[in-house]
Amino acid sequence: MNIPYFIASKMGAENPRLTGLVKAIAILSISLGLAVMIIAVAVVTGFQDEIRSKVIGFGSHIQITNFDYNISYEARPVDRRQDFYPGLTEIEGIRHIQVFATKPGIIKTDDEIHGVIFKGIGEDFSWDFFRDRLRQGSILNLSDTTTSNQIIISEYVSRMLQLNIDDNVFIYFIQDPPRVRRFSVAGIYETGLEELDRIFVLGDISHIQRLNNWTSYQVGGFEVLLDNTRQMEQMNELVRDNIPYTLNSKTIRQIYPQIFDWLALLDMNVYVIIIIMILVAGINMITTLLISVLEKTNLIGILKALGAGNAMIRKVFLYHAGFLIFRGLFLGNILGIGLALLQQRFGIIKLSQESYFVDFVPINFEIPYILALNAGTFIICMAMLIIPSYIIARVSPVKAITFR
Repeated sequence: MNIPYFIASKMGAENPRLTGLVKAIAILSISLGLAVMIIAVAVVTGFQDEIRSKVIGFGSHIQITNFDYNISYEARPVDRRQDFYPGLTEIEGIRHIQVFATKPGIIKTDDEIHGVIFKGIGEDFSWDFFRDRLRQGSILNLSDTTTSNQIIISEYVSRMLQLNIDDNVFIYFIQDPPRVRRFSVAGIYETGLEELDRIFVLGDISHIQRLNNWTSYQVGGFEVLLDNTRQMEQMNELVRDNIPYTLNSKTIRQIYPQIFDWLALLDMNVYVIIIIMILVAGINMITTLLISVLEKTNLIGILKALGAGNAMIRKVFLYHAGFLIFRGLFLGNILGIGLALLQQRFGIIKLSQESYFVDFVPINFEIPYILALNAGTFIICMAMLIIPSYIIARVSPVKAITFR
């Protein structure tokens, strides 16, 4: 029989008013602390995943281009007749590969002008991202044999230029000499990521090929979509090994470093919250342990008189503290996961999309994170109790038995 465990399990039977209140406060602090940590991690990771998915939706996980492709969105063409296209999709972890090209332009209406990036796409384009975010109209029906004069613009551009579905619009392309094309608005999308919404217009890649005097086999580059965003760096190395040395591959993190660096800064907020919550819970548990020792001074004296060593008695109180921590963790999981599920299901808490790029607080559940929070809270709280538990060694058996 595990004697310390047995004694600890019986210690909760007697519950004086003061000790019971202190224990309740300790359990409540652990419950609230864990709930706050779960919600903080779920919200921050959810926000990061939401923004990350929007950026990837515009530019894919990995782009394969010539080395001179830069922020000007102009580059020497790449021949689409490559051994890796579309053979890269046979590699595990690569979901899709598609061609693209970009060209700066200016949309002009009767009253307004606005600078944009015309992103040319082909019939191999994956519409999964934009189909879910289409607010009006429809996606483009593209073909290699005919050129489509339809485009998809963002809600931001639509409001700014007062454009609606089926409206005709002129785009002036910046080159020498400047050239103009007339398009019809087929769809209006909205992602909430204003930095990209305000500049990107989707259209047929054939227009860019003709404007740049390219052949039908020449494109700006290739976009690679992955199954797992977290493997982006490793997959980029694999992609680089499978393309000619004349081409370069970049992850979306390298293309938009400012956005991903900003998202990384949010992790610091989570670390601060976790540290503060665990410290508060640990200090409350230390207070509870010391009061329990004071309350059970007679018991300590009796156990010492019966031959129990200090180590065994410390185990009794540590087991008892562990029971309280488990109760706190159980209630904290119910509270934290429950509130997060309500937000995920119903989107109760709304946000300003102009300020936060999302219209409600996003939630992301990662079971490993929740397990790590539970395990970390338990281990750290128990570790913080080891030193205070040594106060038991200072208790004299004779004085403890007669203690009132």
